[in-house]
Amino acid sequence: MEASERARLDTYFGKIARQFVPPEFPSALLVTHLLPERPAFVRAVGTVTNLRAVLPKPKSVDPAARREIEQTVPCDELTRELFANPDTAVTYLETRAAGEDVVLLDVGGYFAPVLQTMCDRFSGRVLGVVEDTENGHKRYADRDKLPCPVVSVARSPLKDPEDFLVGQSVVFSTEALLRGRGDILHGRPALVIGFGKLGSSIARLLHAKGVHVTVYDIDPVRRAQALSQGFGVARDREQAIARAGLVLCATGALSLRGEDFPNLRNGSYVATVTSSEDELELEGLPDGYTRNSSGENVTRYSTTGHYFYLLNNGNAVNFLHGASVGPFIFLVQAEILAGVRMLARRDLNATIHEVPAEDRATIAATWLNYYNR
Repeated sequence: MEASERARLDTYFGKIARQFVPPEFPSALLVTHLLPERPAFVRAVGTVTNLRAVLPKPKSVDPAARREIEQTVPCDELTRELFANPDTAVTYLETRAAGEDVVLLDVGGYFAPVLQTMCDRFSGRVLGVVEDTENGHKRYADRDKLPCPVVSVARSPLKDPEDFLVGQSVVFSTEALLRGRGDILHGRPALVIGFGKLGSSIARLLHAKGVHVTVYDIDPVRRAQALSQGFGVARDREQAIARAGLVLCATGALSLRGEDFPNLRNGSYVATVTSSEDELELEGLPDGYTRNSSGENVTRYSTTGHYFYLLNNGNAVNFLHGASVGPFIFLVQAEILAGVRMLARRDLNATIHEVPAEDRATIAATWLNYYNR
């Protein structure tokens, strides 16, 4: 990023931070993709909270960004296991913010499994969670009862540009890997599993590239939407998997079980938009499969009479090429700062909340002032 761009970004976040100053500064733990532009956002979080630690998503860490952040804030290792065990989760929280009021800034519902225990046993107070993704939103929404407020920006209209551009980056990276092996997308039948905002974006972009796209989603409403937009909709999931030359997993949850992999068409490619631990049950792959490199970031899984290719080891394929969505990501990051202020006011009940429309309008107007020049 050029010096002038860095200066503009810092100025933008400075304006946003002044617009959403909380009444009292809580402490914070921040889960984030640590991409090259991310230090500016981390600094902004540090201006509206006492930022105690950054937990980078493990498959999306830019070394230079991490070194820059570590000069002022600890970067701790993030795993699902850390927040799967109540004892380890509470111990970690005590290590970083004992006795303090804390907001948890999440990407993917990492805190969801132990949120009740953290609220019950932590020596301070968990004021709530701000969640960035649809996957994480579902993890919190699926709980029988929330012990604290959750502010979700996953379904915000300010996230629509990001979702479209993420879909674009997924298709770009998928095509780049196929071309690296001498294959192309055109003429290859594709199955998109999941027709949410990301899946629908991917389906439209693949169609524009001459790909015959079939959609599968467990939600009948989304299947009807896909059909209305001109896509084939699979009536039988297993048959659709067997026919596809490319399977793109965009559910944010489990898309392919272990028993699905032997049904894949020979020579088919599998790619995901989130991490392999969310989308793919690779540990359930039947015995007898071997894995070998088949080009840069392409793994060939094979057994007698069957083989398929996995892109980027099953992790989000777009992160191979930076996963950039340009300045539109700064809209969502600003909304996260607005969510911090909502939690710091301490007047929300223990349900899922959205940022008010007037705050979104303020964010959009500020963003346009800096990035619509």
